[in-house]
Amino acid sequence: MKTNKNESMRREIQEAIKRVMTKRWQKLYVEFGKDAIEVLVPPDCIELTMKEASVLTDPRRSIEESFEKPIGSPRLEEIICQKKKPLNEISVAIAVSDITRPVPYKGEKGILLPLLKRLESLGIKRDRIKLIVAKGMHRTSTNKEKLEMYGKEILDKYQIIDHDCENNAILEKVGNKKNGTPVYVNKYFYSADLKIATGLVESHFMTGVSGGRKSICPGLVDLKTIQRFHGVKYLENPKSDNLILEGNPCHDEAMKVAKTVGVDFILNVTLNKYLEITGVFTGDLEKAHLAAYYHMKNYTAIKIDKEYDIIITHAGYVGRNHYQTAKAACGALPGLKKGGLLIILANHQDQEPIGSKEYRTLTHILKLQGIEHYLEILSHPNWKFIKDQWEPEMWGRVLRKIGEEGFIYCSPQISKKDFSLLPGQCGIDFLQKGEKQPTKKAQEMLQNAIIYAFYQFQKRGVNPRMAFLKEGPYIVLIR
Repeated sequence: MKTNKNESMRREIQEAIKRVMTKRWQKLYVEFGKDAIEVLVPPDCIELTMKEASVLTDPRRSIEESFEKPIGSPRLEEIICQKKKPLNEISVAIAVSDITRPVPYKGEKGILLPLLKRLESLGIKRDRIKLIVAKGMHRTSTNKEKLEMYGKEILDKYQIIDHDCENNAILEKVGNKKNGTPVYVNKYFYSADLKIATGLVESHFMTGVSGGRKSICPGLVDLKTIQRFHGVKYLENPKSDNLILEGNPCHDEAMKVAKTVGVDFILNVTLNKYLEITGVFTGDLEKAHLAAYYHMKNYTAIKIDKEYDIIITHAGYVGRNHYQTAKAACGALPGLKKGGLLIILANHQDQEPIGSKEYRTLTHILKLQGIEHYLEILSHPNWKFIKDQWEPEMWGRVLRKIGEEGFIYCSPQISKKDFSLLPGQCGIDFLQKGEKQPTKKAQEMLQNAIIYAFYQFQKRGVNPRMAFLKEGPYIVLIR
């Protein structure tokens, strides 16, 4: 039965390629890693793009200026003085993001060197500074990734530690929730005299936006706290969505935990569509983060007055694997009609193109059982929380609206066999025979997927409304 279905699918793709006239279609360029893939789309396809945002011409100077005028907070030197300890005894912990976030840490135009040099100029000893990778439940960073993220100068001169939410030896209890449930956090961060959180403030499909408090929760907390943070009760709340903070239970939980841990200072940035710095926000955990949120919301949120039959998007930098690409898929949903077609292009550079073994297994359960039964399983009192169970739940948002048949996933790094575990239509099916390099594969599968999607409406006598999300997961559609 499965073979017949696949053969029928391939025949229909071939028929679409043969019948759809693309001679008058317009060119479109879709991000694929460092490349921009050229494809053709119908002439009335709308390109939805973020507003232009001013770029900082001198990031280093802007960072230095932000240190002089932090938001809602004393300057670093004043905070250090309040510690009432000799400068050579003060310890500093700096929470940093891992490779899954395009935070501009590296080099003279990055945010880490100015911060570290500022601390040392104030009398802090280099060997008293620790950088802690706030990776939550992500895998441990490789040396290559650390070099790419932070640069050789920092890698050679500073201690960098990956957080491990399952290692009790590096966790310390910081208090209890109202229901008496204990909360643990990375002890190196918690025990430091000066605690600094760094990161990127961008839209996030569960916590509203990233950055700020999220560096601590889920970044530096224990497994059980992460489990509660990603529980069904929180994620199924309609307020747990892009650019929503008020009433968002994920945001509220993260903020409560971060305040309990105690963060002295944050250094967050916002980026534009080209991953250039548009703003630097230093100071108070809540106030500086909120300022960054309002700033980025102004140019990332795009108001639309109608839904589309077909949406083309890409996974951007964040889509290093299938696990992370859920952000791009969920971000497109406000613009899609019920039962519409979503086409995603993803360049999976991670050593695990799909994700962890737990994620692979749970996503397969989602595929077999459907989202409602999947949630019933997760909500059962005898269910034991499993690592990465929340990301398949987010894919469930996609399946609720368009089903597997309405979702085409184009990634040359995922084989046909591996994709059989995942929901949706496999981009490999849209390739003609013959060996091709990954970029050529990506171009061909995306182009044929667009033609096929258009044909599904054309054969019913419908001229589909089609839109392309130029910035992929970073643009936020609002109706």
